[in-house]
Parts: sequence; structure tokens; C-alpha cells
Amino acid sequence: MKEKTTIGSRIAKARKDKGMTQAEVAEKLNVSFQAVSSWERDEFIPEAWNLIELAKVLDVSVSSLVEDRNGTTFKTTKNIYDWKHMFTFIKATAKAYQMKDTLKALDFAVKAHEGQTKKRSDIPFVYHPLNVACHCLAMDIRDDSVIAACLLHDVVEDTEYTLDDLPVGEETKQLVRLMTHEKTDDDNREEVMKTYFKALTSNPKAALIKCVDRCNNLTTMSWGLSRDRIYRMIKETEQYVLPLLKVVKAQPEYNNAAWLLQYQMESMLDIYKRLM
Repeated sequence: MKEKTTIGSRIAKARKDKGMTQAEVAEKLNVSFQAVSSWERDEFIPEAWNLIELAKVLDVSVSSLVEDRNGTTFKTTKNIYDWKHMFTFIKATAKAYQMKDTLKALDFAVKAHEGQTKKRSDIPFVYHPLNVACHCLAMDIRDDSVIAACLLHDVVEDTEYTLDDLPVGEETKQLVRLMTHEKTDDDNREEVMKTYFKALTSNPKAALIKCVDRCNNLTTMSWGLSRDRIYRMIKETEQYVLPLLKVVKAQPEYNNAAWLLQYQMESMLDIYKRLM
């Protein structure tokens, strides 16, 4: 039988996993480090409001601090596929189907995102656009402009390159333009998102890419985003992204893809909601 853990030991473990000292936690909570130390030694139990703030600081759920899970913990997997393998697969497919924009976009995307990594990880950022492109190819989508735009969809937004720099045709550039939005902060995000997603509804191909993009983001947000950002991702997916599926279905050849994407996104959202 596994030894039961205490609230104090779970707080201590979460703090160490976060790489924080007791003094750093105390400063964030506006309490003394002695208070944090006493919680970890199980001399005192944090008040409810301190538990809530503590969970935010340590980026864990309140339940993970309060509930004894018999020492059972799980670790997320940060890297599912080798990005170089995806690169080779996309290149081979693009050559087989004579996808000229995709071949140009593939090398350009790797160059543009060189040195960038996914948030809170050491995984090359190019993993993401390659994964989005592979997702579309796995759903039997062979539209050259769509796959090329999948590869380039974050270039203008996240690098110094502009639309004019992209080595692709006008349709692909238009899709990338629709996928790009201006930088946001707490004050302007809602307005920017409304404008951004309204523009995406004008183009079924752009709407498709955005849904695949979001599907991939949902699969990696458990290790790449803070709890606050996960909450925001859930809310914005329901408010803006899922409605895009109606636009995707307007293109008959995307009906199967729309069904699969809806199933994938809604399933992941339900799991996150239950665990948050």
C-alpha cells in the first residue's frame, strides 16, 4: 500500500517542480516565507484564498494540492513526433503531388523559425507548422495552397518576414494573411479576436487551417501554457474556433475533415474542463 501524502508535502513538491524557493512563493502570495514553510511542514493548512492563489502561482489545480492521490502522478510527453521525419514526409508527398508552393514553403518555414522553440520547452517551434501540415495531409487534403499556408501560417506573425517575402503564390499568401493577427494585450484582445475570426469566416480554406492549428495547440497546451492561458484557450475555442467548422463544411470536400476536427477539439475540451 502506498503511503498517503499530505497537503504540506504536495505543496512542497509542486513548489520544487516549479523551481521556486519558499521565499519566492511567499513574495508572490504576499505572506512570510515562514508561513509557506509552516504549510509544507503541515503545521498549518493554508486558508482557502491562499490555496487558490498558491495553485495559480505553482501552476497546478487546487485539487492536486488538496486531494491525496496515493502518490500517483503522470508526466506529459513533450515531443510526439520527430520534426525532421515530418519534414521528409511532407517533402515526399509534395513531390509526388507536384505541390510547388508546399516545396518552397517547407524550406522557408524551417529557415524562418530557426532558433525558435515552443513555449516553456526546448522543442523547435517548426514542429508546430509541420504538425499542422501533416494533420491536413493525414485527412487526405492535397490542396497545394492549403498545405503551404499550414507551413507558413505563423511566419509573418512570429518572425521578421513579411507577406512579400514568402516564396509562394497569391492564394497561399492570402491564406497566410488571414491567419495572421496583430499583437494583443489584455485591453485589446477581445476586439482583435472578433475582427480576426470574422475575417477567417470569409474563406473556407483559411477556416480549415485555423481549426487544424487550434487542434494542434490544444494537444500541446498542457505543457506549453499556464493555467490562465489554458482557461483562455478553452473559452476562445468554444467562442470562435468551433463555429468556424460551419464555414469549413461549406467546402464539400472538407466535410470529413470538419467532422474529425470537431470530434478532436470537443473531446479535448471536455477532458481539460474536467481536469481543470
